[in-house]
Amino acid sequence: MGAAEREAGTPRIVLGPNQYGKAEVRLVRVTRGTARHSLEDLSVTSQLHGDFDAAHTEGNNAHMVATDTQKNTIYAFARDGVGSPEAFLLRLAAHFTGSFDWVTGGRWTAEQYFWNRINGHDHAFSKDKSEVRTAVLLADGARRHLVAGISGLTVLKTTGSEFHGFPRDRYTTLAETTDRILATDVTAKWRYADVDVPDFNAAYVSVRSALLNAFADTHSLALQQSMFQMGRAVLETHPEIAEVRLSLPNNHHFLVDLEPFGLDNPGEVFFAADRPYGLIEAAVLREGTAESDPVWNAVGGFC
Repeated sequence: MGAAEREAGTPRIVLGPNQYGKAEVRLVRVTRGTARHSLEDLSVTSQLHGDFDAAHTEGNNAHMVATDTQKNTIYAFARDGVGSPEAFLLRLAAHFTGSFDWVTGGRWTAEQYFWNRINGHDHAFSKDKSEVRTAVLLADGARRHLVAGISGLTVLKTTGSEFHGFPRDRYTTLAETTDRILATDVTAKWRYADVDVPDFNAAYVSVRSALLNAFADTHSLALQQSMFQMGRAVLETHPEIAEVRLSLPNNHHFLVDLEPFGLDNPGEVFFAADRPYGLIEAAVLREGTAESDPVWNAVGGFC
């Protein structure tokens, strides 16, 4: 068999889907318009989609918007303010897709970290490590797919939680309970049906409140039940949100046996175990909503 015949019978190797950009651009924006300063602290990632075939297959960089340029654009845009992570990402997407004909879209993400004023001080802050605000924007031509979220929000209730009625087999040792500590670290992401949202900051505050209130107010027979109620509360409050995805570890608290010390333990002393832990995940969405929006492929993990 000749070389041409061998080549004809071999599938051609081609470039598949690709993206590139600058990851985790650390950005701190101080607003100094008055004596009382405000602080915005973010990590922003920019990745472009488009006609970059020649760069991969030929080493031709004519279409390559340098990752350093993407980084500098993020900082330059921050000069006019951030506003909200979602709005900031939408501005970046509009710039890159509008400035370079071969850039057809991209993926932009942001994490926002919070700082609290020290005793109400005008310009002194302490970092709040309890939660991170997140946003992921997928641009595909003129279409925008936006997911906002929260992670690392640790919550706990000391009662109002049960777990019983589950199947038992030879490997089951867990005792049933009608009163237990329920604790978790909330990761929630919500997909906007449309990006034309008047105030993303207000929406974030409202969604966060809905999640917390549902966790606190639900008399839980399982963490799965609490999770569904949390997602439902968000959707009932926000018609502009199409679906919510949640990932909740069950942070177990086990009652310590104090009998060897001659002491009782009426549900007061617990051992907080960090692993292994239950991991509960689900999507909560409006009936009829498509579950395969392409933005979820850009988010990573279950949510």
